[in-house]
Amino acid sequence: MRQLFGRLAFSFCLRVFLCLSLYGSVSGSYVKYNTGGGIVEGKLNVHLVPHSHDDVGWLKTIDQYYVGSNNSIQRACVENVLDSVVESLLRDPNRKFVFAEMAFFTRWWVEQSVETQETVRKLVDSGQLEFINGGWCMHDEATCHYIDMIAQTTLGHRFIKEKFNYIPRAGWQIDPFGHSAVQAYLLGDELGFDSVHFARIDYQDRAQRKNHKSLEVIWRGSKTFGSSSQIFANAFPVHYSPPSGFHFEVNCDYVPVQDNPLPYDYNVEKRVNDLINNATFQDGRVNALYSTPSIYTKAKNAANESWPLKTDDYFPYANSANAYWTGFFTSRPALKRYVRILSGYYLAARQIEYLAGKRFNGTNTGSLADALGIAQHHDAVSGTAKQHTTNDYEKRLAFGASECQLLNISYCPPTEEDTPEGKSLVVVAYNPLGWNRTDIIKIPVNNANLVVQDSSGNTIEAQYVALDNVTANLRIFYTKAYLGQSSIQIPKYWLLFQASVPPLGWNTYFISNASGNGEIRNGSLSMMDTPQNETIEIGPGNLKMSFSSTSGQLKRIYNTKTGVDVPAQQSYLWYASSPGDVDPQASGAYIFRPNGPPNIVARSVPLKVIRGPLVDEVHQQFNSWIYQVINLFTCLVTRLYRDKEHAEVEFTIGPIPVDDSVGKAVITRMTTNMVTNKAFYTDSNGRDFLERV
Repeated sequence: MRQLFGRLAFSFCLRVFLCLSLYGSVSGSYVKYNTGGGIVEGKLNVHLVPHSHDDVGWLKTIDQYYVGSNNSIQRACVENVLDSVVESLLRDPNRKFVFAEMAFFTRWWVEQSVETQETVRKLVDSGQLEFINGGWCMHDEATCHYIDMIAQTTLGHRFIKEKFNYIPRAGWQIDPFGHSAVQAYLLGDELGFDSVHFARIDYQDRAQRKNHKSLEVIWRGSKTFGSSSQIFANAFPVHYSPPSGFHFEVNCDYVPVQDNPLPYDYNVEKRVNDLINNATFQDGRVNALYSTPSIYTKAKNAANESWPLKTDDYFPYANSANAYWTGFFTSRPALKRYVRILSGYYLAARQIEYLAGKRFNGTNTGSLADALGIAQHHDAVSGTAKQHTTNDYEKRLAFGASECQLLNISYCPPTEEDTPEGKSLVVVAYNPLGWNRTDIIKIPVNNANLVVQDSSGNTIEAQYVALDNVTANLRIFYTKAYLGQSSIQIPKYWLLFQASVPPLGWNTYFISNASGNGEIRNGSLSMMDTPQNETIEIGPGNLKMSFSSTSGQLKRIYNTKTGVDVPAQQSYLWYASSPGDVDPQASGAYIFRPNGPPNIVARSVPLKVIRGPLVDEVHQQFNSWIYQVINLFTCLVTRLYRDKEHAEVEFTIGPIPVDDSVGKAVITRMTTNMVTNKAFYTDSNGRDFLERV
């Protein structure tokens, strides 16, 4: 959206450039320019691509961008852009336009008359209007899960196929802040794209590639699939902005093209020369044409050229020495977690919806699909939108899920209320994966005299863990903020029990009062452990962790079955955020720029140990605003579930103090004795790992 007006005006300006031969014969009356043209052999063919760049929320919400409201923040109205695009394309059959963000287009489409819809279909059939990318948004590539990337792309492509019988052929990721290898092969070649085009790559990488003429590459993103899954990738030689002097944004100070020779400020010849001066070649070998990424890629393939091979990704992205766009990897972590949780919820809900039969009227997964599709936008899940826009993303997700909006802070009235005698609280656990799962279910309760049974009447072992003060205080704060009322009662315990669920199946569990069915309580109250020795060992299963009772810090992680024994230390630290200096670039939501080395939070921390048959917990209070719980779950170790032995680390951070006017980027650091030769691996959209050195 930021450059859309510039794109449209720039394309019209080039219309004048293409018809210079008419100069000298024009009068002040209407003149029909010859804008026809195609690729000319022997010339430098400049492909002019008028395109959309409509942020699905950023400085404004998606609704505000669409209708053009809240213009005190940014002047932008997608609805008007689409109206004017259709009108402009109809005026000249040589004009072309490409549109990417289907979250906007679908809104606009349903508001149009049958006649307008038919007109747009003809524009698509003729190739004047082309859909590129075709997803619900131009998704982020660093913080999205690959399943979410597929889901939001499928949402848009399904609409395009149903309405236009068309399948997009080009990827258009011009604004995401770096590009992943998974994008190249899974959301590129495997999707059926012929090419992918983008603008943001590291400034040093771009300079070197320009020198070596390697901005265009064959991108082989998967070592597994190799050459069977590769794609032509085109990195822009400059940013996606128009040439200097041709930035026709609403609020920009620019010199318009005056093609009427009667006024004294007629300037066609000068403005055309200004444009040509932006090009490398100025000797008449330039041929400009309206084009699209698909036409450009077809021309490149027809040239029978060869390109360098690229096998990694385009991370991290930096646009200057002190502007590494790595801050957004962790910006707004609560939103990132919420998106990930609801992604899994959506996957399961879609399966159940299919089995039960989708209802098009009433409750269905459509609104959650829309909300999750919007949330994958490169200014949404990335955490880089304005706060009021982020609030809008979260509200859409909550409404889409139709669930309790306070689950994140242990608020669940159905499980907290007293269960009447002779009645049971029914818990249905569904497994959306293709293999058996055994996991711990954890719900807040007030009664420690309960019994848990499966659908066959077998009693399931359970454990009660007292609710810690940090969680209780968060609950009090947010129930007041969201519900406008104080919590009448706070749950006293977490009830934990182990559920086993078959693939793509479910199991039902019944929780009732022990006194009501002749049973005795089957759950064990967790015991607080008072350390007697220097080393505290926790873990009811094969996996063990040891802590120092003196410092409260982690010392070792070891597995009694596999023999793996790793000395390990964990610490919390924080970086002071740079406010800028000689280089005014400050640290922020996009960019991580610390102002010196990190500061350690605490070298000695209070330690609280809780033990039980299913879980051992260590509670650590690093300072007044960092609290951590480490859970070690027992796994019923069989050959099938052996790999499920793990430690769960849950931390609560905030509110981070900024009374000293110093921004703080909090990190946790794990230190081990592993010899890695400085090589490490980073995640690629939850699907692959890439080696870094």
